[in-house]
Amino acid sequence: MQISGYEFPDDLYYDKLHSWARVEGNVVVQGLTEFGQAIAQEIVFVEVPRSGRDVEQGQTFMSMESGKWVGRIAALVSGSISEVNEELEWEPNLVNESPYDEGWLVRIEMTDASELDNLMKGDSPELKAFIEEEAEKYQDILG
Repeated sequence: MQISGYEFPDDLYYDKLHSWARVEGNVVVQGLTEFGQAIAQEIVFVEVPRSGRDVEQGQTFMSMESGKWVGRIAALVSGSISEVNEELEWEPNLVNESPYDEGWLVRIEMTDASELDNLMKGDSPELKAFIEEEAEKYQDILG
C-alpha cells in the first residue's frame, strides 16, 4: 500500500517508531520503513547488536545515526536475536537504498506470536491514519 508517497507492503507489521516486521515461521525479520529512513535521511552508522541476545517487545536494542539524527531501535517482538545484518556495519546506507530487502536489521526468534497483535498491519486503516499524520508532522524534512 502507498501512503503519502511511501511504500508499506501489506504483508508486514508496523510500529509507531517506523519499524517493520516480516514473519517467517517463528522468526521475525525487522527493519526500518521507507518512511522512517526518509525522515532519518542518509544513514551513516548502524550499531549492530550481537546475535544470541534476548530482547523484549518495546526494548531498545540497537541504534543508527544519520548526519543530524540518532535513532534508537526497539524490538517488535520478544525473543532471541538469531541473526544480524552485518553488511550494515560497512554499508549503513542499505537501510536507505533497500529498506524492505537488503537493509533489514535483525532476525528475532520470537517467543510469543501473540505480540504481533500489538503492531499495525500493512493494510490497516490505523496505519494509514498514523502515517498521514506523521507525514504532515515531518513535511519540512520530507519536502
